[in-house]
Amino acid sequence: MAKDYDLVIVGGGTGGYVAAIRASQLGLKTAVIEKGKLGGTCLHQGCIPSKALLRSAEVFRQTREAEKYGISVSEPAIDFLKVQERKRNIIDTLHKGVQGLMKKGKIDVYHGTGRILGPSIFSPTAGTISVELEDGGENEMLVPKNVIIATGSKPKSLPGLALDGELVMSSDHALQMEELPESIVIVGGGVIGIEWASMLADFGVRVDVIEYLDRILPTEDKDVAREMARQLKQKKINIHTGAKVLPDSLQKGSGIEISAEINGKQETFSADKMLVSVGREANVTNIGLENTDIVVDERGVIKVNDAYQTKESHIYAIGDVIGGMQLAHVASHEGIKAVEHIADHAPDPIRYEQVPSCIYSNPEAASVGWTEDEAKEKGFQVKTGKIPFTAIGKALVHGESAGFVKVIADQATDDILGIHMIGPHVTDMISEAGLAKVLDATPWEIGETIHPHPTLSEAIGEAALAVDGNQIHG
Repeated sequence: MAKDYDLVIVGGGTGGYVAAIRASQLGLKTAVIEKGKLGGTCLHQGCIPSKALLRSAEVFRQTREAEKYGISVSEPAIDFLKVQERKRNIIDTLHKGVQGLMKKGKIDVYHGTGRILGPSIFSPTAGTISVELEDGGENEMLVPKNVIIATGSKPKSLPGLALDGELVMSSDHALQMEELPESIVIVGGGVIGIEWASMLADFGVRVDVIEYLDRILPTEDKDVAREMARQLKQKKINIHTGAKVLPDSLQKGSGIEISAEINGKQETFSADKMLVSVGREANVTNIGLENTDIVVDERGVIKVNDAYQTKESHIYAIGDVIGGMQLAHVASHEGIKAVEHIADHAPDPIRYEQVPSCIYSNPEAASVGWTEDEAKEKGFQVKTGKIPFTAIGKALVHGESAGFVKVIADQATDDILGIHMIGPHVTDMISEAGLAKVLDATPWEIGETIHPHPTLSEAIGEAALAVDGNQIHG
């Protein structure tokens, strides 16, 4: 028997379940289809588990460095099974929370694989969804007025470099390791690769990072990327840029061996394991897109308009499956906007230059807005202010004073174009910068905001003042 809904969401990750909650708030009869567990990649294979491991690595590193704080301890040891157990407990707690939110919102959850069907006896347009239940029960048939596709993405690899989950891993595989390797080669110096490099180095693993481009973190401000490389090298992480991995050279045994071409010369790397971190690809297969007029572009992502509608106007798509900023908080807000559009609330579009992004390595990095190079490419005459954390008392007290806050502004209008940070706890500080962007603040206004002393946030106020040379410290 077919079941009618105002909205069916295919995918119960961060974007999908948040969209479902907003739909429930607006009075829409809503269902979510999830073939894995509610919470999706972010909760189970991404944001949360990786940050749990990063926190354990941070505690281990800090314990080893306790002497500099006047604390004498014996040499600490890692029980990686307990590290993994802690990670699982955090995930389980949050998973139960999401399940509770679905019940609170009276949102129906179908555990299985949803496929969009073409026009049928149930509906004159594409959008009826067949759900193949994971428990093997008879398929459910859902007939929604609207659909949101929120199927997310998965790690991809390089052509010819097959992932086996044991010696050659994606980040999904690495999260399930039962013991730490002594050494690892990480292919890719983007955000995920750098977070893993930092984490594993803090755990005592020998790390080589191989990056095809001429610097790590190519999407970040060049000053931040340069500082990140400097600090990671201090951790004894070996960073190789301008390096083209040669997949055909891969050899497996008790570990791996692979070559890369660097500056016209071939160099060989050996390690216990390899982590391939070269981006993610949208989950667009096996969900019935072929039964619709929905367009998948040359990047392999679903094409949508500003309201997240596909070519089938009653079918929307959000999150990683549409490309763009592949961030959990972006997917969530895209889901909210899509639902509000369905409910005729005329939501304001997301301004992606106002969205903060974070890197949870040690050191942390965070940014909002354009990099200095991007701003110049867009034709702005820029002025910048930069304050090192060495000028901030709380950073010295904290014991991590490397890094800086950088503010980029338009010389003509004084508008803030971007704010970039690298250093202690900057992922918790970036929201002030995000608010400044939303409110279209100027550096003067941030500088006039009284930042309490001693706090790390003083660096934001000082960097804003430094744009016009008015900083007090630094």
